[in-house]
Amino acid sequence: MSLRDWRPDTPPLPDHLEQLVKDDDPEWFARELAIAAAPPWWFWRFVLRRFSWLVSLVGRVEVTGSVPEELRNGPLLLAANHIGDFDPFVVAVALHRVGVMPRIMATGGIISAPVAGPLLERTGAIRVERGTELARHAVRVTEVALVHGGHVVAYPEGRVGLAADGWPERGRTGMARMALGMGVPVIPVSQWGAHEVLQYGNDWGKLRTLARAVVRRPALKVHVGPPVLLDDLQMGRVGDANRARYRIAAAITRGLVPLRAAERDRPAFVDPTRPTTAVSAFPGGVVPEDVP
Repeated sequence: MSLRDWRPDTPPLPDHLEQLVKDDDPEWFARELAIAAAPPWWFWRFVLRRFSWLVSLVGRVEVTGSVPEELRNGPLLLAANHIGDFDPFVVAVALHRVGVMPRIMATGGIISAPVAGPLLERTGAIRVERGTELARHAVRVTEVALVHGGHVVAYPEGRVGLAADGWPERGRTGMARMALGMGVPVIPVSQWGAHEVLQYGNDWGKLRTLARAVVRRPALKVHVGPPVLLDDLQMGRVGDANRARYRIAAAITRGLVPLRAAERDRPAFVDPTRPTTAVSAFPGGVVPEDVP
């Protein structure tokens, strides 16, 4: 068996989920449903407990905020701003420190990679095939993970943020609709600093920024905020999904303000390979007081 074909053992698919799998579904769909329904993989727990220090080789991880214990014992949607290719590692380490076992949504290209992809999938990562008809499978896998008490990390922006000032974009309504439909708490996760570790562009510059981070060790800051207020909103009511989306973006932005207090108008680290084709939800990090 080649390395490309290797993958860790997958838990069996529970009988009650077999009906979700159709003949024309991709081969990985049943596997990810089984992983989503199972408890967190023991090896993933071991890695987060014993090897989180590896992230500290490229920066100083600083975590503030917390998740109440009563919420940690149930399903969670953790909404994070996406600032670079390295930030999933920082977010995973930070959330483990506050008692959360993260299942991170990731692009299909990453999960399809040899060796690293199968390992990532087995940790409970959820494959997102953006812009294809397979994207709906991510919703089903996420729902199964949440029904079984999973802690799912998602990026409402749907990609690395491209606003020129570095503040979060308003994002899409997918997470908002899921939160309203399932009644799952949404925890905002604000982060700053990980964008300095790996540049946006996929070329040799990634190694250059990585080496620079090892020498400079930038602060990798993560703040876990209180649950977003969504109790007054309803799934299916006109405008509520959009309101929820803005509230989630507002909560992430508010948590980000103290993390980049010295970089309010413009990031100190400017990545020339990152396009600046988007607009932030709240330019300058200024959230109107009338947004809950």
